[in-house]
Amino acid sequence: MNLFAEHALTPEGWAINVRVTLDQHGRIATVESGVEPNPDDQNLRNRILLPALSNLHSHSFQRAMSGLTEKRLEKRDSFWSWRELMYSFLERLNPEQIEAIASLVFMEMLECGYASVGEFHYVHHQRGGKHYENIAETSCRIITAARKAGIGLTHLPVFYMQGGLNGKKLTEGQLRFGCDLEQFLRILDQTQASLRDAPEDQLLGMAPHSLRAVSQEALEKIVESRSSGPVHIHIAEQLKEVEDIQANYGSRPVEWLLKNVAVDSRWSLIHATHMTQEETQNLAKSGAVVGLCPITEANLGDGVFDGSGLLLSGGKYGIGSDSNVRISLTEELRLLEYSQRLVRKERNVMTNEEGSVGRALYSDALAGGAQALGRKSGSIAPGYWADLLTLDSEALTLCGCTEDEILDRWIFSGDDSIVCDVWSAGRQMVSDGRHILHNEIERRYRSVIQEIRQD
Repeated sequence: MNLFAEHALTPEGWAINVRVTLDQHGRIATVESGVEPNPDDQNLRNRILLPALSNLHSHSFQRAMSGLTEKRLEKRDSFWSWRELMYSFLERLNPEQIEAIASLVFMEMLECGYASVGEFHYVHHQRGGKHYENIAETSCRIITAARKAGIGLTHLPVFYMQGGLNGKKLTEGQLRFGCDLEQFLRILDQTQASLRDAPEDQLLGMAPHSLRAVSQEALEKIVESRSSGPVHIHIAEQLKEVEDIQANYGSRPVEWLLKNVAVDSRWSLIHATHMTQEETQNLAKSGAVVGLCPITEANLGDGVFDGSGLLLSGGKYGIGSDSNVRISLTEELRLLEYSQRLVRKERNVMTNEEGSVGRALYSDALAGGAQALGRKSGSIAPGYWADLLTLDSEALTLCGCTEDEILDRWIFSGDDSIVCDVWSAGRQMVSDGRHILHNEIERRYRSVIQEIRQD
């Protein structure tokens, strides 16, 4: 298949009259610029062709509770009170509903321009903690949902063994995701088996949930159990978490992890909101990616990550939609930059170079997201997955702009509505701004919401 676009963002910069040839496996075979369209090209008229981002952190089931926690229940509401509401909500979900919700989430991600997702999945068991006949039943449901939606997937089963530090017993709300080491390794094995017939761009990683949910000894054992594949972990999201880890481990969370675990480019540290300058510098040196989820971090009152400090240290980041309270690629990037401006009382913060901040945000998130998912994507170049999107060049938002102004206008003045087409590993799943199975997926989701409301 050949795609032809008048404007495209390539590794060499903005190019004119570009033909991108895809091979039968969904990878980019060749890229030519300065050419004329052929009759057999899919001519992307009035379209701007871009590499598509990876969404590196998602809890898909939480999409169905978006908007339901915006009521003040305590004198001082917080992440911890929100968490109790989340536990109560997930008690109502069965595997079929989890699959339907994930299908909608993955569809919405594609429609706003993401081509792949890292699903940080921790709802493993039935209510009360009883295992399904297949201990990886809900992971299989996520894989099925990703296949249905056509999104690239790095599935990250979560290891959650204790309700808090020092072996604290799991609370009732945590029983659905609690595992001992043997059970978690079985989930990984069963999930790997289910991926044998999956598209080649569906991968398996793993996710020790957090330092409070996994003991030091167990963390070491699960990391050693798999020598390859992405490893993601929640860390330093809340100040209370930082204080508790420091009191029990004698070090701050990121500080302790870097000193005691071989953190490298396989790793993604999700949130890492509260770090010292030294932690930030050492994290950058490790080669790991920081996973930032600005919409969710704002919604939960986490705090503001030191983005400029990470960049000055040579660190990497990607973006994710986490709780999926709002799925929007442009808003994640915009809020990341604006939060830095509010804290620093400066403008155009998230770049170390002169020039376009939109281009810097987009390029950094492309590279960081691809690394975090273990996915060769993020570039319109031979050998990369054909994770691509187009923007409507005739949209009012883009009127009269050229080259990097396109990204600045899209991210800071526009929204996801000007995304026209999206390909994931060569699969065109979005056409004219709408997923090819939109009606079917939405209809099933509506039915699930009614079921949950009745329950």
